[in-house]
Amino acid sequence: MEKPAPNQWYKLGPFTVFDLETTGMSPVYNRIVEIAGIRIETDGDLKYYSSIVNPNCYISKKISRIHNITNEMVVKYPAFDKVGLEFINFSEGSTLVAHNARFDLSFLQESLARQNLGTWGGRTMDTIPLIKQAYPGLKSYSLQYLKGVFGLDSDTGPAHRAFADVEWTMEIFTMTMKRLLNITI
Repeated sequence: MEKPAPNQWYKLGPFTVFDLETTGMSPVYNRIVEIAGIRIETDGDLKYYSSIVNPNCYISKKISRIHNITNEMVVKYPAFDKVGLEFINFSEGSTLVAHNARFDLSFLQESLARQNLGTWGGRTMDTIPLIKQAYPGLKSYSLQYLKGVFGLDSDTGPAHRAFADVEWTMEIFTMTMKRLLNITI
């Protein structure tokens, strides 16, 4: 495959940029409470997926303060068995992309396996090493820091909500892919 022009980076896809919110930091002991994704097709078309997930367990007040997802909110949403299957079907045939992919992928894999839905067998990319290559020497590579450095849209939504974080990650991924393709041409 011939390398695309930087502004057509999506031809290297398809990609699904995704993010999760959880009840804690352990994929074994904690559960997913929200999942969102933006799928970028090889023609540049975008598709969107977002769902709150009923974790069927208690969400502590400390964790709720981070992502603003409460026990009262999740009761009307489906459990992961349904949402996980929808998300895998949405992402099928693409490369999953996440900011700090190890965290999100570990939760996704553990949750899929727990529900006997298999595991993600496709490719995965982490935006952090890509950003470090494209923009070396930044003070931090956290999503919140990058959002400020690159002046990303503050009206997207609150931080630590899956869809807002996915939109910021996609903006950063787009900038990074364009820059990396421009450097290597």
